[in-house]
Amino acid sequence: MSRKLTTALAAATAAAALVFSLVGCSSASGAGSDPTAEAGKTVKVGVVGKSDPQWPAFVEAAKKEGITVELVDFGSYEQPNPALSEGEIDLNQFQHIVYLAQYNVKSGKDLQPIGSTAIYPLGLYSKKYKSVKEIPAGETVAVPDDASNQARGLLVLQSAGLITLKSGGSIFSDLADVDTAKSKVKVTALEAALIPTSLPDVAAAIINNDFVKDAGLTFKDAIAQDDPKDPNALPYVNIFAAPAKEKDNATYKKLVEIFQTDADVQKGLAKASGDTGVPLKVDAAELQKTLTTVEGDVKNHKG
Repeated sequence: MSRKLTTALAAATAAAALVFSLVGCSSASGAGSDPTAEAGKTVKVGVVGKSDPQWPAFVEAAKKEGITVELVDFGSYEQPNPALSEGEIDLNQFQHIVYLAQYNVKSGKDLQPIGSTAIYPLGLYSKKYKSVKEIPAGETVAVPDDASNQARGLLVLQSAGLITLKSGGSIFSDLADVDTAKSKVKVTALEAALIPTSLPDVAAAIINNDFVKDAGLTFKDAIAQDDPKDPNALPYVNIFAAPAKEKDNATYKKLVEIFQTDADVQKGLAKASGDTGVPLKVDAAELQKTLTTVEGDVKNHKG
């Protein structure tokens, strides 16, 4: 069983040029194997947060190019992928590659990433120290106790030079992976919602974006966060997904270009994330290779 993503992802992304510009996608289904969409067809895009400022801008930008986009708003993350698999919508945009891989493996479906948007960094915060270098050896750092955020948090700590992971780092990393003999700090796991109030009791902590304000902090206060150039971060890039048979649809590619270049869309995305999103442009083929790698890891994982 392989729990490593570092080597595999590095190979999968070696050819990818990570350019800091916004990318997105949208599509029209019903074209089947035809790489072009039906003329005049409305493209249904599933989202979670229809009111976010990038979406009205995207709809308007697409309209100017003769493409009608209908936004379909979902109340939870569990809904857009099944809707896409059943053909109720044509595309969705709400998830990162790890989430999509877990869905595909569990459901047996084949949804594919067709464009990247941005990584929303997971940050390390401290009330005691202004930089990672100031944290003394032997101090304790907290991470969330839920599996997904704990693994990602540990990767952030490793990138910051605070710990070493025995596995090299993966989406399945947990406290047992921390090589205490080679790590600068100790790591403890706490419930994500409780970390803000516990921050004064530890040297630093990984705080989920939803709870940063609860700690009396701003995103700019982070002393470390995901490095978009690190192959370990690529599985957490947000993507537009489409059914596999539609991944080469010409309309999808046109909508990718629109999302990528329209200034109002880009401004809206930045506003929606509080300027914390790190835009990434990754070639669709590289995203799909990464998905395959993560899916394999999910299938093989028995932890």
